[in-house]
Amino acid sequence: MSEDATYFWTKDTDGHTRIGLTAAAHEALGEVKYVELPAVGDKVTQKDAFLSVEATKAVSEFNCPINGTVVAVNPALKADCAALNSVEDGVAWLIDVD
Repeated sequence: MSEDATYFWTKDTDGHTRIGLTAAAHEALGEVKYVELPAVGDKVTQKDAFLSVEATKAVSEFNCPINGTVVAVNPALKADCAALNSVEDGVAWLIDVD
């Protein structure tokens, strides 16, 4: 799978940068079955792997679009990664980075 930046959206949320999956990512991946994310406090580096996704169409690792420290992980993903199957902006978010 391409490491294309079009697979992520970013937006300012309460002084942090929120990272989420775009509609293009959903189209390429299919339904997300499992996701492995960094933990709060982990450092992420632009162009380094930070996310592993198992989906109906592919199993892929993705590179982070920005540098920073993880300050929040989408709590809905801890119990069930179904929230990542929404293409609505703001729902399929992964992490907040400072």
